[in-house]
Amino acid sequence: MTSDKQNLPRVIAVTSGKGGVGKTNIVGNMAVALSRMGKRVVIIDADVGLANIDIIFNLRPEYNIRHVINAEKTLNQVMVESDHGIKILPGGSGFADLTQLNEGEKLNLLSEFETLSDQADIIFVDTGAGISSNVLYFNSACDECIVIATREPTSITDAYAMMKVMSGEYGTKYFKLIVNMVDSEAQAKKVYAALSGALDKYLKNVVLEYAGHIPFDRQLQKAVQKRGLVMDNAQGSTAAKAMEDIAVSLGNRPVRTNSNGSLTFFMNKVFQSAT
Repeated sequence: MTSDKQNLPRVIAVTSGKGGVGKTNIVGNMAVALSRMGKRVVIIDADVGLANIDIIFNLRPEYNIRHVINAEKTLNQVMVESDHGIKILPGGSGFADLTQLNEGEKLNLLSEFETLSDQADIIFVDTGAGISSNVLYFNSACDECIVIATREPTSITDAYAMMKVMSGEYGTKYFKLIVNMVDSEAQAKKVYAALSGALDKYLKNVVLEYAGHIPFDRQLQKAVQKRGLVMDNAQGSTAAKAMEDIAVSLGNRPVRTNSNGSLTFFMNKVFQSAT
């Protein structure tokens, strides 16, 4: 396929201030929804130490990005594909020593990532939770950053802390919020109001957009317990419909046409942040 350099893939980080908020599950289900819309989707598993996007797709990858860094395998040899046609780059421990990569390893990774420009419309980067250096590297390098939070006070506090650090240290000024596991949209809007209000009060020029909410749904819980996706097991459930609506909204946004969407630019920003 010949790449149209004007239509570069959108690189979207999905992150959270704390673990246990359903981040990876949301990434997987939104990816399925976008794939069913005809979008070519790639997921980069950058959740160091807890890399498990392959589990919810029932995949057993033999290799991970470490093999690409070492030039033992190409990106296409390492990536695995789900039954939905979604390509997944397994993380494993591949990014754990990102700051220690030598110039040769960086060049290997950059040249391989450039090939993704021909293979994806949307690239999700499933990052870890919290404010560790690796999490922040990937969040700050992406075109868009989606924060997942619940109504738990610790989730809200940690989400604010992460956005504060990203704003202060990396200059990120724009975030989207998805509120998970709530009983109603009113509850979700309260979480958004709390976070947006804190950002307005304590940080300058930081914008938080409300991207939607996902209701507490026993069908979703059952899918999680089975290590599966609610979009596969209960597509008509309220949670599946909510994630589909959010995915449709994301997918219908205009395609970026500037160089910031290129994969080489993305990885260069990661490496610059690591120095």
